[in-house]
Amino acid sequence: MKRPLLILFLFCAALSAYAQDYKLHPVYIYSFTKYVIWPDASKTGDFEIAVLGDSPIIKELNTMASLKKTYDNRTIKIKKIESVSEIGKSQVLFIPAAKSKSLAEILGKVGSQSVLVITEEAGLAQKGSNINFVVKDGKLAFELNQATLAKQNLKAANELTRLAIII
Repeated sequence: MKRPLLILFLFCAALSAYAQDYKLHPVYIYSFTKYVIWPDASKTGDFEIAVLGDSPIIKELNTMASLKKTYDNRTIKIKKIESVSEIGKSQVLFIPAAKSKSLAEILGKVGSQSVLVITEEAGLAQKGSNINFVVKDGKLAFELNQATLAKQNLKAANELTRLAIII
């Protein structure tokens, strides 16, 4: 009887730790938006952050959006999209690890649009994402691919590049 309870406890603790990891991601993402420079044409309407597929980050992003409410005098909207074909004109696109195998197709769909593509799986910054979350020395960190930012007519401020692992 004790063994199944212990396994259940460890499983719940692991899920809880996993879910807690996503509490920092929206803080980082909101900070990225402050230190990425979009072209003037991208500065109209709502500020939209899209998430491809299911991810615990959606709940955390919605919480962040409800607290921050605006970015650069624009309402922050969180949008869940189910497929690559739904990728539109969001300013930020978050690709969870479960959807990372579609990165090439996603980048093809995004093309040269000024969309900040953020991923969370090792090696994806080298494969074309703009920012990739990684764990370094047990802490959440991020890689920054300046070449792909330039292709999408985005620029990272010096404050962001100083904190990033540059690819």
